[in-house]
Formats: sequence, C-alpha cells, structure tokens
Amino acid sequence: MAPLENRLQQKQISPDISQNSDFMSKRLYSLDALRGFDMLWIIGADELFHELAHASGSPFWNTVAEQFTHPSWNGFHFYDLIFPLFLFIAGVATPFSIASRLKKGKTKGQVLGHIVRRGLLLVLLGIIYNNGLQIEPIARMRFASVLGRIGLAYMFANIIFLFARRRWQIIWFFTLLIGYWLLLKFTSAPGFPRGDLTMQGNFASYVDRLFLPGRLYEKIHDPEGILSTIPAICTGLLGIFAGFWLKEGKATPQRKTWGLAVAGVIALVIAQIWNLDFPINKNLWTSSFVLRTGGISLLLLALFYYIIDVKGFKKWAFFFKVIGMNSILIYISGVFIDWRYAAKGFFQWLGQLTTSPYDLVVMVACLIMVKWVFLYFLYRKKVFLKV
Repeated sequence: MAPLENRLQQKQISPDISQNSDFMSKRLYSLDALRGFDMLWIIGADELFHELAHASGSPFWNTVAEQFTHPSWNGFHFYDLIFPLFLFIAGVATPFSIASRLKKGKTKGQVLGHIVRRGLLLVLLGIIYNNGLQIEPIARMRFASVLGRIGLAYMFANIIFLFARRRWQIIWFFTLLIGYWLLLKFTSAPGFPRGDLTMQGNFASYVDRLFLPGRLYEKIHDPEGILSTIPAICTGLLGIFAGFWLKEGKATPQRKTWGLAVAGVIALVIAQIWNLDFPINKNLWTSSFVLRTGGISLLLLALFYYIIDVKGFKKWAFFFKVIGMNSILIYISGVFIDWRYAAKGFFQWLGQLTTSPYDLVVMVACLIMVKWVFLYFLYRKKVFLKV
C-alpha cells in the first residue's frame, strides 16, 4: 500500500462523496455537518461528559454519561448510534458519488473497481488501527475492526446499488434483514438451545471463533465479526435509500424532509416491536438494531437537511463540517499522533489554573479544541484524506 501521506491531495476530497464539479455545486452541506456531529463524539466529546459526571458527582451527569457507554449485551445507549450513523451517512452519499462517476464517463466496471479498492483499503486501515505498525504474530492480531466493517458493508451495499434495479435493492434489504434474523433464530453454537442469543451461545459468535483469524475483541466474540456484517449492509442500504430520495425524489425539499422523518418513525416502531423477539443488540448488529439506529439516523438527517439545506442556516454547522470533511483522517490519527501529549503541551497551564477536579474537564475540552484546530488548518489548506 502506498504511504498514507501519498493519499493526501491538494483538492477537496471526502471519504464518502465524489468531487465532480456538478455534484459539488449540489453538495449537501448537511451531510458533512452530520458526519462531523457524529465524529465529534469519537474525538473526545463523549469523554467530556464522563469527566463532568466524575467531577460533579451529579446524578444528572451520571445519567448522561451512561449514555456514552455500550451496554454489556442487549439494550441501547446513544453511544451505540455513532458507528451505524457513520455507515448510514456513507450510504446517503452513494447515489451522488456513483452518479457523478458515471456522468464523467466511467463504466460500471470501473466504478466497481473503485468501490472494491475503497472497501478493501478501509479493511486494511482497520487492521493498522487495531494493531499499529508493529509486526505481530497473527494469533495476537485483531483483524475485525470498525473501519473494516464500514469498508465491507459499504462495498456490498454499493455493489447492490450499482447493479440492482430499485425494486431489487429493496428486496435485497429485506432479504438480508429477515434472513439474518432467521439464521440466528434457528441456529446456535454446539451445546446450546436453538435460537440462543447469549455471547457464548449465538451462532454468529461461534462462526467467528471458528473462522476469524487472530484474536477476538471479547475472546469468544467479536462485535465486528463475519456474520454480523450481513445486517450492517442493510444499514448502508438504508442510507442509500435516503440519499436516492434526496437526489432523485420529485417532492419539494420540505416534503423530502417529512418523508425522511416519517420513514424514521416507522423504522423506530418496527424496531421496538421486533425487539420483543430479536433484541436490540449492537454486538450482534441485530435486525432490530439496524432499524433502531436507522430510524434515529433518518430523523437526524431530516433535521440537519431541513435546517441547513432547506432553510439555509449554515454558519452554526461549520464547526461540524470541519470535522466531517476529514473524518477518516481524524479517526486513524491516534495511531500516529499523541493528542493528549499535544493538548498538555499547549494547555497544561490552563488545567493547573482550574480547581480540581474540574481540571480534567478543562483538559478534555482542550483536547477537542486541539484536534479541531488541526482539522481546521487542513480544511483551510484544502487537504483531505482520500480513501
């Protein structure tokens, strides 16, 4: 693989959206802002609430901070939304980016090659993110990753969109969603009752123990495992459906907003009903989890789209856009940059001036600010990571 530095281009590039001039004039500002909102929690905003809860001892802040943790197994917290929302946003961009490439004269075969290369590159970056640049024995390496899941789910969802007609895209969505439910409902690990959904007894974790090389995140289970990638494709497809509605829908922008919102509410209702038989579970990326996170993602997209692209209120979202335009870069930057060291180097004096225990809250805020200033510098220089 070429060094990452070679992938930094002096032009406007996004990990999810092509840069054709016609498309850029129609680019959804809200999409970059929503991606930035999503990544804000990854770059430290979640930790800000944990430190507030620790410093204050307030039941309110403790309740808020709990939403920035993952449930041990079944259940749903706000933090569970961050990962699928990013994949959903990648799907929203697909109808725009593929149409742009086809309009520039690319064949479907060439577009397919681009999709596959991008997906496999994300898998490789995920392995690097997990294990660093040191050479380790395979048994000690973790191959499944967040970026790997995004890469594979993005790749298969885009292939379906590229080659399947609209009707078949919808059929693929429901077939994968329902098929995964039936697969886990009528199978289990050896020695467990059929339909067992515990960490040790479910069939998806058993498949990972059999076939996934290296170490698993939870020793007997990996949340980014093999079979649970299947419903993640549906998360990408749901984003594609939303992007197609925004790009090709004949409705007015206001009605498009309502369409997204109504679809989001319907998805949430179905998810809650499905939860009774197939629990909402991020670790297994259950079908009910797909619809719960998809419903919230649709509502957030509707909100951002209406405020920013329909009503034209953009200035407030610039903070998020700066993050969203280099989301992959800031995600993997922790492998190469010691951000806490940088934040202490610039602002440790400010933490020392702050009364304990709120000094830790201040230092987390400074950490976020240092990362944002770095991204703003790249934004001003028009340097974005091309993946």
